Amino acid sequence: AAVSWYDEFQRLYDTIPCVEVQALKEHNDQVLHLSFSHSGCLFASCSKDCTVKIWSNELDISLQHSSNMRPYNWSYTQFSQFNSDDSLLLVSGVFVGPHNSSSGEIAVISMENFTLLSRVRNKPYDVFGCWLNETNLISGNLHRIGRITSCSVLWLNNAFQGIESENVNVVKRLFKIQNLNASTIRTVMVADCSRYDSPDLLLDYEEQLAASSTSTCPVFDLGSDSEEEEAKPKQTPEPAVQELPDEGGVTAEDGLQQFLDDIMEGRVRPAMTETELETKVAELFVRNRTKPPELNVLSTDSNSKTKYLIFTTGCLTYSPHQIGIKRILPHQMTTAGPVLGEERRSDEFFDSLDHVIDIHGHIIGMGLSPDHRYLYVNSRAWPRNCVISDPMQPPPIAEEIDLHVFDLKTMKEVKRALRAHRAYTPNEECFFIFLDVSRDFVA
Repeated sequence: AAVSWYDEFQRLYDTIPCVEVQALKEHNDQVLHLSFSHSGCLFASCSKDCTVKIWSNELDISLQHSSNMRPYNWSYTQFSQFNSDDSLLLVSGVFVGPHNSSSGEIAVISMENFTLLSRVRNKPYDVFGCWLNETNLISGNLHRIGRITSCSVLWLNNAFQGIESENVNVVKRLFKIQNLNASTIRTVMVADCSRYDSPDLLLDYEEQLAASSTSTCPVFDLGSDSEEEEAKPKQTPEPAVQELPDEGGVTAEDGLQQFLDDIMEGRVRPAMTETELETKVAELFVRNRTKPPELNVLSTDSNSKTKYLIFTTGCLTYSPHQIGIKRILPHQMTTAGPVLGEERRSDEFFDSLDHVIDIHGHIIGMGLSPDHRYLYVNSRAWPRNCVISDPMQPPPIAEEIDLHVFDLKTMKEVKRALRAHRAYTPNEECFFIFLDVSRDFVA
């Protein structure tokens, strides 16, 4: 961003935060997350002590309010986010349900008088939740279909859950996405495309396009869900995911029926494990049951109103190894209108993803640049040519944490991966590292 060596020296010397000005000791357990208001005047902290604390960011930082969430059966608070006009705070936590099952919940707190306005169930808890606009937030729910197959439903919730009018929906189902091989949708966030062309841009778009044409980053376009493609001509010449063979004009449903009949009547011995069989059946089922993408995700027309829902997902194992991108259209940004997908045809059971980026490793954090143009991703890589045969046993993960940067305008990786941190926890205990991105630095 600097125009001269002197500017660059000043930027590196004067603006790198290196002096601790205050230590805040009001939490009595681990602090898990910190979020700043858009004005910069306030920030909120979440902790394993099950409180969310709201601080005034003056020269001398002071505690404004503390909410204890234990009375609502929460175990701890894990994430918070201010809405765009800083009038409301979304707080996400882990909640202990019946039989000690852990689920999540999102609470909305008013910044005017710190009252709790509403609570929304959120499952699994590492969906975290996020704001879509000033008054609507996105939460998740998970429905088991088989042993390793499930369905993630993303809900749009009104922050004010009071019964304002019998004609106004408080919630609306946004998307319903099939998960294969024990994966689930987690870490949802919203990128607002209207902010892309702010003058703060760090990289020039043309330069980047030139750079991305030589990039070898694995990016592929999904016409349908996870592992399979719709039987349609490809829109893009990019490498697609492996297709399932089409038996000469037989519909997927007929093929599935034939396949199951053959197994039941002993004509074929399934040469696959139970989990492989479940995945294959789920794939065949979803082929004719998925609503195709509405638009080309890279089209730049009407960018001003477009928002992307971004989340981690997967298709091979339960550890999150892909980034899913789903375009949110203007008519979907309100809880008004049909509630439970009444606009769907009966055979459109699932929504397809508009775009998928494969990281080939365990994703442990994501953050957006201030202009929402770049997505920064923390990951711990898998071994280069690893093969996953059991979805419940993901590959070992590297100790090095890589930081990848993706341009959401081209859906390509734009910088070589940066590497600084190390982590030593094994796959099944892998923790989440939140990142925050400013104009000059990534924290």
